[in-house]
Amino acid sequence: MSEDAVQIIARGPRAAAESAAASLDADPVLEGATYSILEEDEDHDVWRIDAFPTTSEETDALKARLAAQPGLVVTVEPLADADWLAMSLSGLPPVRAGRFFVYGAHDRGQVPPNAIALRIEAGAAFGTGHHGTTVGCLQAWNDLLKARRFDKVLDVGAGTGVLAIAAARTGARLARGTDIDAPSVRIARENAALNGARAEFVHASGLGHQRVRSAAPYDLVFANILAPPLVALAQDIRGALRPGGVAILSGLLRTQERRVLAAYRSRGFRLLRRIHRDAWATLVIQRS
Repeated sequence: MSEDAVQIIARGPRAAAESAAASLDADPVLEGATYSILEEDEDHDVWRIDAFPTTSEETDALKARLAAQPGLVVTVEPLADADWLAMSLSGLPPVRAGRFFVYGAHDRGQVPPNAIALRIEAGAAFGTGHHGTTVGCLQAWNDLLKARRFDKVLDVGAGTGVLAIAAARTGARLARGTDIDAPSVRIARENAALNGARAEFVHASGLGHQRVRSAAPYDLVFANILAPPLVALAQDIRGALRPGGVAILSGLLRTQERRVLAAYRSRGFRLLRRIHRDAWATLVIQRS
């Protein structure tokens, strides 16, 4: 990481933070930008956005968008040249989502009996299980398994691989993940080996890769990405699913549900369930 790398932090009430997040999502300059939104102080209605720009153009656009939102206080801090993600994760507690227990190496002695333990090391990839979107996807998967089984599962934007690994550990004959980020694919493969999971990961953008198309149609597709690419991939995800197949969509704010649902309903999907966690939403939908 360069010495000029920064972290942009914005704090304010929930309404202001969610409005700012929607503004970031709508800006084409920030389509690939990385940020998170979470509740920092429930008693005082303080929400926080953390953004991690990778270019000067992203830095300028993020600062401008966040500063333009009334009610937010924006600060910019230098990001040290260190494995800041690994250090921050070392202090996070393990996560329980249904039958799944997601933990890092520092919590390996805390696995409860009868849980499906998933050891996930993040490195530079997204998806440790702590984020509301990942928890929502795991909870949705856990609950779906009470009624049926899914033989072939695809995870679009796999990150650390936690969702594909969870599928492989709970009966999916084929669990395949894709990610546009090569380091994430490497980390996902390492996590699969750590968990003894027969999950495969492919470095690919979208669903057009030969190894993705060759296994279609899938019984279930995870897509824990962001609202704009979820909308853009609606037709491709429909094409990857068998009739009656299920998609679990996340990475979107509650304020973005209507837009994402409209894209899928227009392609013959019906909503089975919503899961809300903090400001984030997970949608469980079925191809008709």
